[in-house]
Amino acid sequence: MADKVIGVLGGLGPWATLDFFEKILRLTPAKADQDHLRIIIDNNPKIPDRSPAILGEGEDPTPGLIATAQNLQQAGADFLVIPCNTAHFFYDRIVTAVSIPVLHIMDEVAAAARDAVRDVRMLGVLATEATMAAGLYHRACGRAGIEVIGPDSAGQRVVNRAIYGVKAGQMGPDVTRTLVQVSDQLLARGAQALVLGCTELPYVLKPHDLRVPLLDSNLVLARAAVRLATGVPQPASTRR
Repeated sequence: MADKVIGVLGGLGPWATLDFFEKILRLTPAKADQDHLRIIIDNNPKIPDRSPAILGEGEDPTPGLIATAQNLQQAGADFLVIPCNTAHFFYDRIVTAVSIPVLHIMDEVAAAARDAVRDVRMLGVLATEATMAAGLYHRACGRAGIEVIGPDSAGQRVVNRAIYGVKAGQMGPDVTRTLVQVSDQLLARGAQALVLGCTELPYVLKPHDLRVPLLDSNLVLARAAVRLATGVPQPASTRR
């Protein structure tokens, strides 16, 4: 059976899309160009910022999200992925605008958490203020019986600065240091693992920076996409 074509609703932002594409390539067991998956990427950074729209302060990105999703379907994608956590606030609107499946990043992370941490009960999530305010991870993980906690207001400001810093190309060790401090606060409150709930964050926080499992939502989504495209299960994260 032929592999399915992956459609990537990208540009939200471009660095996150680049990271997602590289992860797909590294997850694909290819020995030649022809062994790789067909991926159609619409890198559309002109879609308005999702966070201000959710917080009532910016332009609605729905028309751009829907147009880009429909463009990918018309181009031949068999299913869609959105390597942007905050954009999943608009997930239902995107799904109803296309006739192909759309993977849900929070649902995939919730499932991956059970593979990463035995008897997981609580996850710490680092994400945009809008993602946290909208309760996107709270709902998805709650359906799996997992509690979600986020940073306090000061910690959230640190995370926001890091996310928008990556968008501006700022990815130095000082950013990592501040994120580790915020993460340690979540661990002290009982988090058994940390979720990178924004697809910019893999550039500035790595598994070796923490003493607990780190669930990279972009990597989780990439694994799910390869699994769906090939029909071959992806290796689960090591339990701790």
